[in-house]
Amino acid sequence: MKPLRGNAVLAVACCGLALSACSSDQPSTPIAFDPQIQPAAAPPSFGGEGLASAAQFPPDPKPGHCYARVLLPATYDISEEKVLVRPAETKIEIEEARYAWGEEAVLIKEASMRLETMPAEYETVTELVLVKPEGRELVTVPAKYQTTTERILDKPAHTVWKRGKGPIDNALKTTYDESTGEVMCLVAVPATYRTIEKRTLITPATTKELITPAEYKTVTKKRLKTPATTREVTVPAEYETVRVQKLIEPAREREVDVAAQYETVSKRAKLTDEKLAWREVLCDVNMTSDLVRSIQSELSQSGHYGGRIDGLFGPKTIRAVNSYAKAKELPVGTNYIAIETAKALGAES
Repeated sequence: MKPLRGNAVLAVACCGLALSACSSDQPSTPIAFDPQIQPAAAPPSFGGEGLASAAQFPPDPKPGHCYARVLLPATYDISEEKVLVRPAETKIEIEEARYAWGEEAVLIKEASMRLETMPAEYETVTELVLVKPEGRELVTVPAKYQTTTERILDKPAHTVWKRGKGPIDNALKTTYDESTGEVMCLVAVPATYRTIEKRTLITPATTKELITPAEYKTVTKKRLKTPATTREVTVPAEYETVRVQKLIEPAREREVDVAAQYETVSKRAKLTDEKLAWREVLCDVNMTSDLVRSIQSELSQSGHYGGRIDGLFGPKTIRAVNSYAKAKELPVGTNYIAIETAKALGAES
């Protein structure tokens, strides 16, 4: 339960029309209070007009009981829902080929027969032995470009005036200044061109699969050419152990099923709005010194109260009660004890 709001509290003791009965039901031993604690205000008296506004006071009040008007928080319903985060899917995984190095015995000298009187004759031959099998790899083939030249216009044809002593052959127009005696000729200047280089893509960059050739080792061995002609002696074969790489398992593709992923989310739905309501409490009217001592003793045992067990309902006791209520998620009050907290402490009015 959420804490009660102390600012919205109106404590009522022996409410309304039952004032006479309240006094008769009071405990015989009154409680001693700390001077700093102000007693709860009594409800105003009301006549016939006050009966119409009786909702402002606790319904069916009992003599000797205290009530507080508090703001009850809204209530919510919290539920959990499973939400799909990632759907199930199938992935393709490529398992690379597996190779292993091993040793292999290679015959370098065959078994033969020899004679004691005439030794056998041998000839030397060579043989290729596979050391590393053929493989495949992807290589990038760079793009190919072609450089060409192109003649472009640098300056277009134009005309300029030039001084001359007489007519010029390529002059478009010749003028004569009578005051200075100068001859001005309008000459045609032909267009000029310049050569530039242009780089043109012929073949774009590509990738291609190259086959890496198998690696072989040349092994030299002796082979019997002429056997001995006398007593035959068996010559055992000779072998050489070489280290070779062999393909154990080729590369392959496999499908892997990935399960769907779900996540549990909490949803909160509002059930009731917050509202003001009357609740029974323990205050200075319906508490005795013995009841306060009982509460102080329970608070001391739970570690929330370190003062004297004196039966005084003072600030230390209220702070200890509120500390206990907050730890237990029970209602708290400013100058009273909520009935739920009192019950948890084993004390009721």
